[in-house]
Amino acid sequence: MTLIYFILMLGIIVFIHELGHFFWAKKSGVYCYEFSIGFGPKLFSFKRKNDETSYCLRLIPIGGYVAMAGEEVDDDKSVPKDRKMYNKPWYKKLIIVLAGVINNFILGFVVLFIIALIYGSYTTKPIIGTVTKGSAGEKAGLEVGNEIIKINKEKIKTWDDVTLKLTLANNEKEQIFTVKTSEGQKEIKIKPTKLTDEEGNISYSYGISLYNTRYYGIKNAFNYAFSKFGSIFNSMIVTIKSLITGKVGLNSLSGPVGIYTIVGSQSKAGLSGLLYLLAYLSINVGFINLLPFPAFDGYRAVVIIIEKITGKKINAKVDAIINSIGLYLLFALMIYITIKDVLRLF
Repeated sequence: MTLIYFILMLGIIVFIHELGHFFWAKKSGVYCYEFSIGFGPKLFSFKRKNDETSYCLRLIPIGGYVAMAGEEVDDDKSVPKDRKMYNKPWYKKLIIVLAGVINNFILGFVVLFIIALIYGSYTTKPIIGTVTKGSAGEKAGLEVGNEIIKINKEKIKTWDDVTLKLTLANNEKEQIFTVKTSEGQKEIKIKPTKLTDEEGNISYSYGISLYNTRYYGIKNAFNYAFSKFGSIFNSMIVTIKSLITGKVGLNSLSGPVGIYTIVGSQSKAGLSGLLYLLAYLSINVGFINLLPFPAFDGYRAVVIIIEKITGKKINAKVDAIINSIGLYLLFALMIYITIKDVLRLF
């Protein structure tokens, strides 16, 4: 079942993403050769009546693409020039390029809203709900009801921010919590407790957790979806910054094998766990595609904007070479991460 969940989850995310590109390309009159889910050998394909597009399902379900005329090197003389992407107005090209990202964000938000509507939601505010007796948090003076507003002088908006900051710290060093109490703000220094499990994995405990009261209703569901979306998006920004600064290594990233493992563990939490993972991954895919790196939608959007500002088009062949280099680097990174994911299983 984990394999089925994995394929369905990635399939939905990829389909929604590529559907955004495809819908706006068609609406803008761009000639589309192929709409494909997956890479590698073709499993099956079909064409609709009076439609030039071939709809394909391919073997490897970790991506997809929409092949559009005039998207890169223009070498097809059989397609009218007015149906080639490079001849479309800059704003239409920008919409086509970013439509996949927008679709992923919409999917993530909608799924978070559905989760909260059906199962209820917890508050995302960084308010301490429990303090374990004898824990580092209790010894330092943290109390139930305290709202964490800063950790090490950095602002905190949600409980996810708290979790991310402490996870990135991941050491025995003293952390400075700025909390809001009934008596005002105060700083509390906490040295976490070092824990080692049976497999030798080390973690650090503060002995605090969030309120576990569930809230229901459309308004609460909307507020939760909005807040959680922002929290997940912000965690992506922090993660990218941490990768650049070296606080987080490439070993912390997960590829298809790692995601497969996570799908298996989340499935134990039932449908709500799988739906949350779907929302998280969809937002993740949207965010990654916004990065201005070759082969990502963000890079293509930057190129379109630069061309509009300068009034000059970037050489199509040079652009194709840059995209190819970016794609090769991404494949190399994916292979490296996949090997690391496989090694973690043993």
